[in-house]
Amino acid sequence: MSVTKAEAGKTKIGWIGTGVMGRSMCGHLIKAGYHATIYTRSKDKAADLIALGAKWVDSPKAVAQETDVIFAIVGFPKDVREVFLGDHGILAGSKPGNILVDMTTSEPSLAVEIYNSAKAKGVHSLDAPVSGGDIGAKNAALSIMVGGDAEAEQAVRPLFDCMGKTIVHQGAAGSGQHTKMVNQILIASGMIAVCEAMLYAFKSGLDAKTVLQSVSVGAAGSWSLQNLGPRIIDRNFEPGFFVEHFIKDMGIALAEAERMNLCLPGLALAKQLYEAVRAQGYGRKGTHALMLAMEHMCNVKR
Repeated sequence: MSVTKAEAGKTKIGWIGTGVMGRSMCGHLIKAGYHATIYTRSKDKAADLIALGAKWVDSPKAVAQETDVIFAIVGFPKDVREVFLGDHGILAGSKPGNILVDMTTSEPSLAVEIYNSAKAKGVHSLDAPVSGGDIGAKNAALSIMVGGDAEAEQAVRPLFDCMGKTIVHQGAAGSGQHTKMVNQILIASGMIAVCEAMLYAFKSGLDAKTVLQSVSVGAAGSWSLQNLGPRIIDRNFEPGFFVEHFIKDMGIALAEAERMNLCLPGLALAKQLYEAVRAQGYGRKGTHALMLAMEHMCNVKR
């Protein structure tokens, strides 16, 4: 299948999903000179992008009918399936030569299914989940992990460059999603360590901000510690990435691990702790809200 490289002022983009990250990501593309047609379940949530010049339509199918490259970043695999493969979905409105890009963290097997369904219609499909949270999205500094045909990845590389700093083609369809599972496994156990360490600092009477100056730049340093540690100290648990979405990701990773006969006890523990976070009513808070559950477990009042 032939594919045309994206070019500002010529390539028309579609965008579905304007949540914590999607709004900023689409905004970068519009500001770079790409005309955008967007769909959201509530038009009000698209107000900022409409103000930048985006056109709102009433279905994912309508988005595809008017555009060349269609992006989606939604919540759960069931949403991905509906948006891409539903009767009023992206593929139903696509024409040969279109490129579909799913930036949701979703199931590798679903990415392959979308790829095969798209290919049968002469349409290209990429799975391209991201890492970096709201900060990375706002700063156009995301890590983008891409699965699918190399030719299609190269065609949309100018678009990826507007949203991220690290764009890596990982291999065939589903490879982007598998890579994101590796990312989430690393983060899951790492967040336990961040919260345990911060809890220890608080309980021992240390000044947590001073502690961060020492530990965040040495061997113990991490993105989570540097970016979410200060939010924990400030008691700001608003989401850069939702707890409930993280639980979804860990569930996918554990299911894939079971399929491959892998035992991942650290990930299993992290998921159980995050289930406690959700049970305490913090499912729509950021992943660093794990601290709230751990404080509850230890009867630490702050």
